[in-house]
Order: sequence, then structure tokens, then C-alpha cells
Amino acid sequence: MLHRRHLITSIALSASALALPAVSLAQPAATTRIVVPFAAGGPIDVTARILAEAVKGTLGTVIIDNRPGAGGNIGVSAAAKAAPDGLTLGIATTASHGINPWLFSKLPYDPAKDFSAVTQMLRVPNVLVMNADAAQRLNINSLTDLIAYAKANPGKLNYGSGGNGSAGHLAGEMFKNQARIFALHIPYNGGNPAQLGLLSGQVDFNFDNLATAAPNIRSGKLKPLAVTTAQRVAAMPEVPPVADTLPGFEIDTWWGLVVPAGTPADTVRKLNAAFTEALRSPEVKTRFAALMAEPAPSTPEQFEAFMARERSKYERMVKISGAKVD
Repeated sequence: MLHRRHLITSIALSASALALPAVSLAQPAATTRIVVPFAAGGPIDVTARILAEAVKGTLGTVIIDNRPGAGGNIGVSAAAKAAPDGLTLGIATTASHGINPWLFSKLPYDPAKDFSAVTQMLRVPNVLVMNADAAQRLNINSLTDLIAYAKANPGKLNYGSGGNGSAGHLAGEMFKNQARIFALHIPYNGGNPAQLGLLSGQVDFNFDNLATAAPNIRSGKLKPLAVTTAQRVAAMPEVPPVADTLPGFEIDTWWGLVVPAGTPADTVRKLNAAFTEALRSPEVKTRFAALMAEPAPSTPEQFEAFMARERSKYERMVKISGAKVD
């Protein structure tokens, strides 16, 4: 009996010993991070956090790494220089991968060569808005009215933007070019000061982000004349596109996910599958809709081609505007 107890104990101890290496060698699940090139609290940061939460069931822990500064160039450069192992993603934006290559004489990254596309995340419409009091005073009720007034009163209109080379500035220059009108550009130090300038009557119209402009549109302080997307938007279906008056006019705000160049193709596909599934989920659609944002899941190839087209479009627009940042 005693011998049998010793045998059982020996077997148990041997089994425990065999199990120990497996426990001691087990590795914790890898953490994925998304480098957001702007400060916490903004729309890009908020949407990135929504997605990080939505993919945790597939990818595990996903953290947000905010790297603001230099108009987004610091964070984008950090993402480009990360290891190409699929554990670091960056956010590509209209500015970083569309405008900045032509606006800056030198960038710390190459938007075409330093990244592989994963998926576009979303698109946010922009809207041409006027100060409501100014629109009433000048009897401007539509985009056609604005163009007609500008042609009949050359040099009397101005428009504001968040600064030279900003999306609002370039949209304004594209509008002037296609409508064959003149309006003086008034650059502000950021989107919020530009909107305050419009609300106070310092400028006559702006091209603003719909999410930012919506509260003042609903309160009656701003009058929307047209959205800059090719089609009407669900949030304000009564507002026509600029393209209805100026065919081919299309400009909106977008951002998406990229990884460092050299990331294995199968890893990119895995990330694409996880994030596009999340972007199609009802919960993400609902949360994005509250920000006036439309999910835009895509294949890596589609997003790569889209960014190339955007670079080509903004190259022309930056040249028209004459904007430069050195």
C-alpha cells in the first residue's frame, strides 16, 4: 500500500514537472497599437478608439498612441518607422497622404513608399456655409446665388479657412477656379478660429467640416449652400452637392489605416479583415453617424489607389492655391 502511494506521488510530481515548462514559457498576447498623429479628443482620435474597441474580440488588446505635432507629421513619421510586424498601424489622413506632399518642401516620410494600405476608415462631408445674416442681407439662398453675386460684385466677398494649405483653403481655391470668381482668402490659425470668424461676420463663407458646422446650421447661425461630396449626404439630404452646379467638384475629409512598408501581405490581409468587419458593424455605423462620419471599408488595393488619386488631385489644388509650408 505504501509502495503504491509512493508510485502515485511520483507520477503526480513528474506530471507537474512536465507541465511547468509550458507554463513558464507561455507568452502574453501581443498588443496592437494605432498611432494617432493628433491629440486625444479630436474626431480622428475618437473614431480610432471606437475601432480599437470593436476589434478587440479579433485582435486582442489594441491601444491608441497619440503622437501630435507638426500638423500630424510627427505621428505619421513614427508609424512609418515602426517595425513591419503588423503590431503598429498609423492613421493616414487627407492632409498627411494627400495635401502635405505638395505643401511641404520636405517631409519626414514618403506617403507613397513608406506605408502599405490596410483600409479606409471613413469619409466626412464638408459643407460650404455662409453667415446666415450675411446671406439674408445679400439675398443669397443658393450656390448659384453666391456665384452670381461674386461675379456681379468682384472683390467684395471673402472666405476663411484654418490656415494656408488647409483643406478649407484648398476647397475654396478649387471653388473659385471652377466658378471663375474671386473671393479673398482669410487664413486663421485653426478651424475653430475660422468658424468664429464666420459666425462674427468677419468673413462671408467657409468650407467647413459638416460635423463641426452642423450645430450652428441647426441653430440657424450658418446657412448651408452645398456639400462637397459627389452626392447628397444622409445627415442633411436637403443640401445639394457643389457638383450639381460645378460638375466634377468633389472634396471631403477622410482617414484610414496603414502599416509600415514591408509588413507581410498575409498580416495586412488579417488586419484588413478585422477592421473592415468592425466598420460594417451596426454599432460602429451608429457611433460614426453621431460624428457625421460614414464608414468606408475597402480592400488594401482600393485604399492604395484612392490615396494615389487624392495625391494627384491635391497636387493640382496646391499649385492653384500657391500655398507652401517650408
